[in-house]
Amino acid sequence: MERRTFLKYSGLTLAGVGLTGCKELDMSGFSQAMSGLGQSMPGTGGGDQFSSLMRAGGAVARAMEDLDPEQEYYLGRTVAANVLTRYPAWNNREANDYISQVGRYVSLASALPETFGGYYFQIADSDEINAFAAPGGLIIVTRGLLRCCKSEDAVAAVLAHEVGHVQHRHGIQAIRRSRITSAVAIVGTEAARHAGSPEVRQLAQLFDGAINDIITTMVDNGYSRAFERDSDRAALAILQRTGYDDRALIDMLQEMDGRLQPGAKDFAATHPSPSARMGEIEPNLLAERRAIPRSRQSRFQRAMRNV
Repeated sequence: MERRTFLKYSGLTLAGVGLTGCKELDMSGFSQAMSGLGQSMPGTGGGDQFSSLMRAGGAVARAMEDLDPEQEYYLGRTVAANVLTRYPAWNNREANDYISQVGRYVSLASALPETFGGYYFQIADSDEINAFAAPGGLIIVTRGLLRCCKSEDAVAAVLAHEVGHVQHRHGIQAIRRSRITSAVAIVGTEAARHAGSPEVRQLAQLFDGAINDIITTMVDNGYSRAFERDSDRAALAILQRTGYDDRALIDMLQEMDGRLQPGAKDFAATHPSPSARMGEIEPNLLAERRAIPRSRQSRFQRAMRNV
């Protein structure tokens, strides 16, 4: 999947996205209550732009409250596009098709088997050991992390953990409450019905700030230990439902533990230590290892040979 497929956002220029050649997309899924505003407001760039910004502001205002799957998906595409400016997409079709097949299979066994736009999986061309799950089901995993996987079961464990973040909506919960409160104040007042360019700019800034909140948490700071624990538990449940060996999650963490560099800006900087996670995972494993079929291992080795 190429980078441009992640973001097609209508009428908005978002700081830091840095993508070109993106087609516009229809934002009609956002609040219809905003659609008639600003038809001829001076300084707004026209009714269409004003409406797009107001709908974006409405999306931020409803985050964590009643953000619907369509809105969450478009928000996630913007987040994913930002991530891909830092971690360029690796355009190896065989490997990307493979992780997409594994990822979609494990997502079907999750508590959120469907999202508005479906789950999408992309390998990033980076030696850093990391992975990211944007709202709505857009998941990016680095080549460095995939090298820690010695079997398809381990790949499934990595992707199941990221699906866990999506199903628990951890990305959406990173948006600061103050931004939501501010957006509600603007969108909910009578003044907004006659808003000029200052209010429009403020809504655009709030939207951009919400995107930055998610990216900062997801990429720079990492989720809380509780969120990571929730995603590990979700991953175990998914692996056990799909027939993958749930101990592959332990295998992958052990491999990571030997590869992570202290002080590096990667998985080690944004996640609890692998040893701490293993200690919390162990009690929830199945009693016995599941055998890995030869055909599955051959498939894994063929697809991952150039990673």
